[in-house]
Amino acid sequence: MKNISGLWLALLLLLAVPSAQAQKFGWVDSEFIMGKMPEYAKAQTELNALSDTWQKEIEAQKKDLDKLYRTYQAEEVVLTEAMKKKRQDEILKKEQDIKAYQNKQFGYEGQLFKKRQELNKPVQDKVFEACEKVAKKKSLAVLFDKSGDLTMLYTNPAHDYTEFVLEELGLGAEDRNQPGPKGPLKTVVPPKTPVDPNFESDSGTPEPAISPATKAPATKTTRPVKKTSK
Repeated sequence: MKNISGLWLALLLLLAVPSAQAQKFGWVDSEFIMGKMPEYAKAQTELNALSDTWQKEIEAQKKDLDKLYRTYQAEEVVLTEAMKKKRQDEILKKEQDIKAYQNKQFGYEGQLFKKRQELNKPVQDKVFEACEKVAKKKSLAVLFDKSGDLTMLYTNPAHDYTEFVLEELGLGAEDRNQPGPKGPLKTVVPPKTPVDPNFESDSGTPEPAISPATKAPATKTTRPVKKTSK
């Protein structure tokens, strides 16, 4: 559904621009761009550390729950009905607490989700500003994001402005977006396969001769030495 809505958005953008066919457009890969940014890598490291910490806490709580349940099973035969009910309620509450904590940290709009937004927003803002500058410099009417919801079934490299955005961010490579060296056109002739005119295959056509360098070396047979008794 997101892909369809993205496609409609692209069509509306093109229709909204006067003489859309005469306008320049391009695309960038925002995920690739952010992957080149040190601040994005730092944010991911911090997020991974938080995720590992919270996951370890959940695993520790699950171990406590398992211990509580095993103790109840071992002592169940000597417990009264009231004591059984109390233990069962403790186990149930422990399970609910673990699920609530897990949802709080990793659920939709949980702590990890909010922290990711907090750490990634400055990076995304920098990429957006750089894209805006490139679009103005290159007189682009529309600039698509290959990493977004819009599904791009085909992308012509001629319209890829990703490297220009990286240059705007100070992360561009010197060997990119440079005109290639001009020179005379050279035609490379493929080498011919040598053919032995004296050898014919079963089909009656000559087969390629085997180069002496590719022949398997002859196996030297060593005769066993017979021992003589003194």
